[in-house]
Amino acid sequence: MPNTFTKIASITVGASPVATIDFSSIPTTYTDLCLKMSLRTNRAGTFDYVTISFNGSAANFTLITLQGDGAGGAAASYSRSTFGVNFIGRSDGATATANTFANGEIYIPNYAGSQNKSSSTDIVQEDNTSTAYINLTAGLWSQTAAINQLTITNGTGNSYVQYSTATLYGIKNS
Repeated sequence: MPNTFTKIASITVGASPVATIDFSSIPTTYTDLCLKMSLRTNRAGTFDYVTISFNGSAANFTLITLQGDGAGGAAASYSRSTFGVNFIGRSDGATATANTFANGEIYIPNYAGSQNKSSSTDIVQEDNTSTAYINLTAGLWSQTAAINQLTITNGTGNSYVQYSTATLYGIKNS
């Protein structure tokens, strides 16, 4: 069981929206990675799609997600070709309840090892006026390179807005 979390980097979006939240030059000195996020975009709608890439590439991902929306649930399996991006959940959009942000976590065990990389993600959208979503996603990146860059974008070409935050932690087992 991991017992030490060390903050590698934290990003908070300022007054100018950004299209990506990017962590680069990730050291290989940890056992696992954990990314904690609080996200909102400027998409004209109540939600936007959160997507992920490793080492500057969105290729070689396979994902399965369980989704709930308060009225029911669904499961789906995705490859990158499904959306053209690696969908891991939803963030709040511009017309979601004012001043609310979706919150999520991505956990990547053994990110520096020489085998394919697994990940698990949970993201919960906040919206008190419309349907809000929760996504639990398991992913596999079929690459053996150590992860040295992690990029969060969205699937619609919009941007993350002020006060969106993401903090990357390295985890050691000893």
